[in-house]
Amino acid sequence: MPKMKTDRGAAKRFKVTGSGKIRRRKAFRAHLLEKKSSVRTRRLARGAEVTGGDLKQVKRLLGL
Repeated sequence: MPKMKTDRGAAKRFKVTGSGKIRRRKAFRAHLLEKKSSVRTRRLARGAEVTGGDLKQVKRLLGL
């Protein structure tokens, strides 16, 4: 049976940390930033960890 290919879209959106956690980018940071507070945009700039029900699906897409 051939190897499973990594989903290229998922590979661009998620990064695996050294400890094996999966990081993602937060939404609402791309445009219309003028009306959002500085505190809010700084908080959105930090990434987030993939947790909960999405973790299994994301791992499958990344081939982990």
